Amino acid sequence: GGGRDLIFPHHENEIAQSEARTGKVFANYWMHNGFLNIKGEKMSKSLGNFFTTRDILKLYDAEAIRMFFLSKHYRSPIDFSEDLIKEALRAVENFYATLKRFGYSDFNSDFDDTYFDEHYRKLFEEAMDDDFNTAKAIAVLFDLNKTIKLDSTPEERRKKLIITLVNLGKVLGFFKDIESKLTA
Repeated sequence: GGGRDLIFPHHENEIAQSEARTGKVFANYWMHNGFLNIKGEKMSKSLGNFFTTRDILKLYDAEAIRMFFLSKHYRSPIDFSEDLIKEALRAVENFYATLKRFGYSDFNSDFDDTYFDEHYRKLFEEAMDDDFNTAKAIAVLFDLNKTIKLDSTPEERRKKLIITLVNLGKVLGFFKDIESKLTA
């Protein structure tokens, strides 16, 4: 995999060279990502609009950055902006606010990583099976979060939904340090 600008000639050459040498299929799947743009231009060192992951982690929470990137399909270009990172941070904070409000820390030890609401699990898996559509998977998490907050959601169902939110979120790399974030 790599950037979509590498499909031709770089990746086609890699395939030709490797298969000619080994006589075997080089790869069954190729993933080509869209560009990260800064103010509408492709991020690049030569344009001087470049920053490293280390640089950006000094400014923003890792989960907010993850939310920013995963909220778009990997093949789509992404235009970086401080406003979009702040929006992603608010989304992550919204998840934590829900978990805190409904007492995730009080009951989470009663459940393990295999405890899921099957409806939301199925929707999440369908999204991920659809060309690794993380944007659609995150939409499932938002819908799940909204359902948790409904006054009409029975308490036992709410617990199951909360555990499902955390377990599905962990698939995408969220909630790694959940206990410290809920006690902060």
